[in-house]
Amino acid sequence: MTVNTELSLKNGVNVQALLDARSALEAAPDAGQFTWRTACEWIDGVHSRSTIEGFFGLGENQSHSQVFSIDADHPPQFAAADKGATPVEILLSALASCLTAGVAAVAENRGINLRSVKATLEGDMDIAGILGIDPDVRNGFKAVRVKFDIDADASSEDIAALVAQSQKRSAVFDILTNPTAVQVTVG
Repeated sequence: MTVNTELSLKNGVNVQALLDARSALEAAPDAGQFTWRTACEWIDGVHSRSTIEGFFGLGENQSHSQVFSIDADHPPQFAAADKGATPVEILLSALASCLTAGVAAVAENRGINLRSVKATLEGDMDIAGILGIDPDVRNGFKAVRVKFDIDADASSEDIAALVAQSQKRSAVFDILTNPTAVQVTVG
């Protein structure tokens, strides 16, 4: 599959390459089966480091242009060293990044010039569940709020439509709002 990588765009998103990839995948749907990978290693205390090197897609193993790493830890309020964001903050960041990328891609496809896009996310959690204080309290978020501040050459209705389409196509939004089978094994 060849992808057009030339950029002469308003927002830096090569929509033509995305549309070309979509057409190619419609003709070869098996190539659209991806497996994303990360490895995580415990450092000390509750500090860990995840590394991302590659993934499977387009029918074969793929490599990133570099190895990415993400440190996770907890703040001193939880008797930790604060050497990274908490895992739930990383999850909020993943949602923010996915939705923001979607806004940029949809804006480019619709010919809307973006001047700035900022997403602010908050997630409410009762940590009594995580700490084992109350087994009836859910360990995860009770609610997540996403607020966009977008400055663009578009009406407020068009901006709302950008966000709605981004939300509709966001893999991370889907993962968070729909049940996902998760299998944990040892060894």
